[in-house]
Amino acid sequence: MEKNTGSFRVRFGRISYLVLAIIFAICVVVQVFLAGLATFVNPINWANHSALVHAFGFSIPIFMLVFAFAGNMPRFAYWQIFGMLGLVFAMYFTANITGALPWAAAAHPVIAMLLFILSFVMVSKTWRFLFNKKNSKQGEN
Repeated sequence: MEKNTGSFRVRFGRISYLVLAIIFAICVVVQVFLAGLATFVNPINWANHSALVHAFGFSIPIFMLVFAFAGNMPRFAYWQIFGMLGLVFAMYFTANITGALPWAAAAHPVIAMLLFILSFVMVSKTWRFLFNKKNSKQGEN
């Protein structure tokens, strides 16, 4: 089934989706770096770690969802967004449940690794979808 890849709305939506996916992946790396700074250098960096996640954690995936619709993105994009939102929610949960379930806090860095992997896969798959000649005329599922 042919997809309209020539319209400005579709092209803008897809490029915006990719740019936000790249920004999200960079933010995940910065988050891990800030956690390392807080652990090994100065605990004051926990405030920076918390502030950054409030700035990008849910906002970027929501905007990505809007641009995925505008860009008529294939199904994989929507599943990845929902995966990101689920992992971000799990990060908040494991960070804030430590008093009641201390063992859940141990899952926090594991979920961070999964979020990093997902964000990398999202960027690479979207890049291939947008810039692979064979996929420029039809969508992948």
